[in-house]
Amino acid sequence: MTNCLYCQCDNPDNAADCHNCGMLLPSRSQFAAERRERRFIWFCAALTVFCLVMSIWLPRALS
Repeated sequence: MTNCLYCQCDNPDNAADCHNCGMLLPSRSQFAAERRERRFIWFCAALTVFCLVMSIWLPRALS
């Protein structure tokens, strides 16, 4: 039995979707880890660009 991550309902091993809530079961979402890693890389790249732009754009105090 495969347990649904969303509603915690038990489903048969050969089911692709949860019969209770309709969400994709974890055994079928094999590319989820790759999507999370790709999203993390894009987030880090965007954060780096944001920090670089802010360090150039924000005024500096004169000492």
